[in-house]
Amino acid sequence: MSFQNHLPGVFTPEQGAMKIEAPVAATPKQIEFATSIARKAKLDVPTTLFSTRHGLSQWIDKHKPKPLTGKFSEYPSSKQVQFAERIARLKRREVPQECFKNKTLMSRWIDGNKPR
Repeated sequence: MSFQNHLPGVFTPEQGAMKIEAPVAATPKQIEFATSIARKAKLDVPTTLFSTRHGLSQWIDKHKPKPLTGKFSEYPSSKQVQFAERIARLKRREVPQECFKNKTLMSRWIDGNKPR
C-alpha cells in the first residue's frame, strides 16, 4: 500500500519542520482590563500571564463580573438613555417609551437615529 499525495508540495521532505509561532504578548488594553477586574475583586493578577494573550484572556473570562440577571437586567444603561435623549434633542423628536424598558430596542433606536 502506497501513499498517494493528493496535495503536492505539502508533505515533501525538502519542506522540513514547520515553525511554531511564539506566543503573542497581551495587549495594553487587556492588561488594563485585567488589572481593573483584579482591583475590584481584590485579586492578584499573575504577572506571568502578561506574556501571553491567550493566557490572560482565559484569566479575564474566568474572573470578569457576571452579567446582571433579574427584574431590571433588560433595562438600558443610564449612559444609553443619556445618549438617546441627547440624540432626541438634536433631532427634535422623542424616544419611544418602550425603548426605556428594553436595552435592545434602545440600541436599535440609537443606531437608527444617530447623527451622521
